[in-house]
Amino acid sequence: MPLVAIPGSKSVTARALFLAAAADGVTTLVRPLRSDDTEGFAEGLTRLGYRVGRTPDTWQVDGRPQGPALPEAEVYCRDGATTARFLPTLAAAGHGSYRFDASEQMRRRPLAPLTRALRDLGVDLRHEEAEGHHPLRIEAAGVEGGEVTLDAGQSSQYLTALLLLGPLTRRGLRIRVTDLVSAPYVEITIAMMRSFGVEVAREGEVFVVPPGGYRATTYAIEPDASTASYFFAAAAVTGREVTVPGLGRGALQGDLGFVDVLRRMGADVEIAEDRTTVRGTGTLRGLTVAMRDISDTMPTLAAVAPFADGPVRIEDVANTRVKECDRLDACAENLRRLGIEAVTGDDWIEIRPGTPAPAEIKTFGDHRVVMSFAVTGLRTPGISFDDPGCVKKTFPGFHEAFGELAGGWGIPLAGA
Repeated sequence: MPLVAIPGSKSVTARALFLAAAADGVTTLVRPLRSDDTEGFAEGLTRLGYRVGRTPDTWQVDGRPQGPALPEAEVYCRDGATTARFLPTLAAAGHGSYRFDASEQMRRRPLAPLTRALRDLGVDLRHEEAEGHHPLRIEAAGVEGGEVTLDAGQSSQYLTALLLLGPLTRRGLRIRVTDLVSAPYVEITIAMMRSFGVEVAREGEVFVVPPGGYRATTYAIEPDASTASYFFAAAAVTGREVTVPGLGRGALQGDLGFVDVLRRMGADVEIAEDRTTVRGTGTLRGLTVAMRDISDTMPTLAAVAPFADGPVRIEDVANTRVKECDRLDACAENLRRLGIEAVTGDDWIEIRPGTPAPAEIKTFGDHRVVMSFAVTGLRTPGISFDDPGCVKKTFPGFHEAFGELAGGWGIPLAGA
């Protein structure tokens, strides 16, 4: 029974870095994810004047409840959406002049709902080029707090940023949410805030965050459930078995719910207290599934859909069009490259069963496109990628880990 060691969660690591920077005292993060995104977040904190000490298995962050140590700073957020959305929010609670920019890919991704809410809270924030996009400048003078309305229909990260900000405001925050996608990620945020000493209340559509700041702690990062989806899917499509330790009934991440989709398709799934096992049964049934709450795993399902015995229709995933790329169109285009029939709408994709033919996958610089279609490659020798290295965003060692798993099963991979 192969045990697969999955790197730490990107989502949890980013939130933990924010919380550690904002907390009163020194926080130790155990087994954080080391990837381009999280290294970019840590580098951004350093640029703002926070001390981040790094060893192979732990990071230590000296918290500053009063905000960044430096009165002026420029921060480059790379490709990281959490970096690009969370760090300006953290800086707004301090005092100084801060400029944020990002890669061309991240510049295209929307920020407007978050920056509109920050302005409504009195933050002096200016977009230097396209409104609602990076680059931006903040003239920070602390945040008073109060009530604000937020549309989180494009990304739950907007709500997470405001929730994380709440304890750093003078009066606390009441956040009225008009729409919310990927709700389980918000539950991650609330649970982690509790670990740092803050209890968030909910009154219908209003999230109530008290003032008073955070307490430093030692916090262990659980494995990344989105990354685990590729290994679970690999077991399902090959009739093999995979166990991921560290992800079980107590997991924070909603993306572990992907195994329930595999169960509906015919895989055997066992979720224990501290691990999850998926066994392929030789059967993959077609299905229709809404993936609004686990949309980061939509490409994983799309990539294995050709092997189902009937059509696979994935619905309620409009927000995947504003990720690292338009993932609905990217998945459809690559499936067609493999000779598979795929049709998309505003918020859905439908994939017909078939036998994929070898082809080069167009990655659009998106790590999830590569990792998803690597699963297809287990049944389709000859699949390659135009940019295999973009997996460094969340899992620099993905190709080696995936190749080792396939080799253990006696399945040769053509490689990247």
